[in-house]
Amino acid sequence: MNQLPLLSLLIFLPFFCGVALCLMPKVRANTLYIFAIIGSVLTFFLSVFLWCQFDAASADLQFVERLSWVSILNIEYFLGVDGISIPLILLSTITTIVIVVTSDKSSENYHQYVGLFLMLEGILIGVFSAQDSILFYLFWELSLVPLLLVIGIWGGENRKYAAIKFFLYTFLGSVLMLIALIYLGINSETFAIADLTIDGIPQFYQQMLFLFFLIAFAVKIPMWPVHTWLPDAHVQAPTGGSVILAAVMLKLGGYGLIRFNLPLFAGVSQTFALLVIVLSLIAIVYISFVALSQEDMKSLIAYSSVAHMGFVTLGLFVIFLFKPFDADTAALGVNGAIFQMVSHGLISAALFLGVGYLYNLTGTKKIKDFGGIARKAPVFSAFFVFFAFANVALPGTSGFVGEFLVIIASFRANFLIALVSALTMVLGASYTLF
Repeated sequence: MNQLPLLSLLIFLPFFCGVALCLMPKVRANTLYIFAIIGSVLTFFLSVFLWCQFDAASADLQFVERLSWVSILNIEYFLGVDGISIPLILLSTITTIVIVVTSDKSSENYHQYVGLFLMLEGILIGVFSAQDSILFYLFWELSLVPLLLVIGIWGGENRKYAAIKFFLYTFLGSVLMLIALIYLGINSETFAIADLTIDGIPQFYQQMLFLFFLIAFAVKIPMWPVHTWLPDAHVQAPTGGSVILAAVMLKLGGYGLIRFNLPLFAGVSQTFALLVIVLSLIAIVYISFVALSQEDMKSLIAYSSVAHMGFVTLGLFVIFLFKPFDADTAALGVNGAIFQMVSHGLISAALFLGVGYLYNLTGTKKIKDFGGIARKAPVFSAFFVFFAFANVALPGTSGFVGEFLVIIASFRANFLIALVSALTMVLGASYTLF
């Protein structure tokens, strides 16, 4: 089974389905809808097959595809997945199906709209499966284009401003990452991620490389204070754009930290751990207060996303405060961060879908105008309340598990850090119930 180029199929099937949809002439809406459904469902089943065939007991890369690409520079077409990649690939395929199914097929240029999401799905799977750093960067940069077009063409009144701000923030961070990747590739004489090394690099340059990666990934997560592009992007994006942005795009930052910063710069990570933890706590607490003051439902969920993603960076870097280092407790922090990424992706996607439905029902996104919805749409209201409670991290929901694991790891590192991070559960309940 491993001889089947499964990862290439997962990348290029939705991508070329999306290209075909974008280039199709306007035909019957049902025909376009069926084509989009087939493309997204086939990709989903391929991802499920990948998950079923994946050996969770092995720490090695699986489903490896490795071909020479630019041999003179040692750049390869190198794909593979591990336990970090698999859940994020599944999250990408599930999210795309939801977007295709819930999009208004009678809307103008529907085929181009869903076509961009299918292209983005393939690109995101490429990010999560790329094992060559230049290939990773290529997919990383390409992921900007479809979402930029979705926001810029189908977004709200201030869509151009939001799209440009989104592009500038993420592109500038990516330039720093490219510099770091080239430096590491030259130093290591390879661009294969697993073979990159900082051996022989002076300490100061190691710190600079770490910061270049950190800035690029912090923008994507986003961490405070480079988060200001996110509320604008969410408020102006159409429902599908908000769903894919919250569910998957934000996870690229956390994935990058796990793939590059932690394994490559363990010593430097320890130096900067306290800085990252402080920024994470500011995101968790301060941004929760900002969310509490929002009048627009989309804006509230966007700010709450910044707060919840603060747990991801907290879980990844609090492990460097353990003295002596405790591998079991460190695993709690990292596993909690990964679980939080997947859980937040599902919860935030559901909430943004709910806001899209509310907007279609009422013509507004203002929280004060949503009174009486339970009488008009009781089933939807129950659905929305359930995911709102999950967003609060209510025990029994997936939102609780990731944050709880991170808080346990924080308690074992520093009581004060754990206490401050635990406040978000109270604050989350405040802005959700208020």
